[in-house]
Amino acid sequence: MAKDAELLEEFARAPAARAGQDAFTELVNRHLNLVYSAAWRQTRSPQLAEEVAQAAFTQLALHATTLRGGTILTAWLYQVSHRSAIDVVRREARRQAREQIACEMNQLQNQPAADWALIEPLLDEAVQALDETDRAAVLLRYFENKSLREVGGALGTSEDAAQKRVSRALARLREFFVKKGIATPATGLAGILSLNAVQTAPAGLALSIASGSLASAALTLSAATATSLTTAKIIAMTTMQKILVGAALAAAVVTIAYQHRQVSQLRDQSQTLAPDREAAWNQQVAQLQRERDQATNALALLKAENASLAKRPSDVLKLRNEVGKLRDEKAALGATTAISKMTATPEARQLLHDQQKAGMAVIYKQFAQQLKLTPDQSEKFNDLLADHVMQNVDDVTAALRDKTPPDQFSQFLAGENTALNQSIQDLVGADGLAQYQDYTKNLLASLTAMQFQDSLSGSDDEKTAKASQLRQAIEQQTQTALANANLPSDYQTVPILNFVNIASEDQADQNLKLLSGIYQQVASGAGSYLSPDEITKFQAFAAKAIANNTAALGMNRMLMAPLSSN
Repeated sequence: MAKDAELLEEFARAPAARAGQDAFTELVNRHLNLVYSAAWRQTRSPQLAEEVAQAAFTQLALHATTLRGGTILTAWLYQVSHRSAIDVVRREARRQAREQIACEMNQLQNQPAADWALIEPLLDEAVQALDETDRAAVLLRYFENKSLREVGGALGTSEDAAQKRVSRALARLREFFVKKGIATPATGLAGILSLNAVQTAPAGLALSIASGSLASAALTLSAATATSLTTAKIIAMTTMQKILVGAALAAAVVTIAYQHRQVSQLRDQSQTLAPDREAAWNQQVAQLQRERDQATNALALLKAENASLAKRPSDVLKLRNEVGKLRDEKAALGATTAISKMTATPEARQLLHDQQKAGMAVIYKQFAQQLKLTPDQSEKFNDLLADHVMQNVDDVTAALRDKTPPDQFSQFLAGENTALNQSIQDLVGADGLAQYQDYTKNLLASLTAMQFQDSLSGSDDEKTAKASQLRQAIEQQTQTALANANLPSDYQTVPILNFVNIASEDQADQNLKLLSGIYQQVASGAGSYLSPDEITKFQAFAAKAIANNTAALGMNRMLMAPLSSN
């Protein structure tokens, strides 16, 4: 059986590929019961526990590339679940009376044994009171029923040391319960935890969680970049910085919107149509497959009839029309995408548009200040950019469906950009357009300098001066790299902002290599204004930016590509 670290590495290496998705699904299957049970104990609601589980595995998909080596995934997921459950409970407490929650809980949960009934409400508080290593030992031993040898391997100790660690942690748990007036022998506590700590999650939830987390992570990644679905470029360029507050809010709303469309909707349907989610889902898939097969069979029959009626011109035209309609129906079945499903209603599409607009306001805030735009002008400007993003999403979706050649698609995008530039010129004038084009062309330099500034040493003035030098160096090196690659001077060097990269993996690889080269050249020439330690930090920043862009491109491509190859 593959280890957690191996599955994480497989997923992080190719999150949009089938192998990566299979690896992630295996991780969900492996740890879902632990996460679901921890969430249930705090939320006291299967529905809320599912929501917490969804959130926890979405976080795993987002942070798969950044988890430190040696991270014990069981403990990491438990902590994420615990924090997520606290947030959910607080939210629900404001929205729903405790009596109603208790009523739902009583309907959905069997009565536990007497000892477990006393321990269960305090269990997560007790586990949280342990130190990190003891907590991991207890979770592995009694929540996932690992052997002492496996516990020792995960903790990096021997089997004997793991036994001592587990015994000590169990004793501390017992002390905690004794202080709460619950006297339980250590051996009895071990048995109670082994039997009751982890419950079986609802059937079909793993499939829903895996697909939902991958798509939610994709939206959250892309939601940090303004032009690629949302404001994903900021997240793609750095870790958490002050400017990410706006982007994080937009990403959160997009994630909630997706969950409402893909998870809550399925939950509502299952409550009214059938108690078994997996059966309902399989029924939907089977229906789509039957429709596709019917269209395929009908098309084959009509082709055969067309061959036999070749000498009957009066019937041929009608037959061709029917064949054309069936081809269109079959193409429609095969062209459905995750993003098209998520924006199937005008309300959902408007919500996504509004998030693009919020992202644009963050990305182009300095530009609006630079031009001293009025509130009305800023509103119209951000609307233009959001409309442009939504149109490009549609264009990429069509290009992936129709397998449009990259050169042809690039020309099409150039036409879209020309139309956008004209609209901006109509709004802010020719000089304003020129400043917009210059601002957009230099986004790589300005975003990098702005987001790396907090990693610089010295006073605020010294940091500002260093950031300014870094920005100028990136601008200069970018123009040199573009000239050497025979690319236009306004070529967008931030990969996730260049929509052709989503439509073409080859173009994406070219852009990522270009970005890597620019960062390498800047780092090699930064010795005059950055210290060796700052250069090392910048190199790590650059590697992270490239990794995040790569992941975001893959996620967006997965969202916009047809769900069926037929």
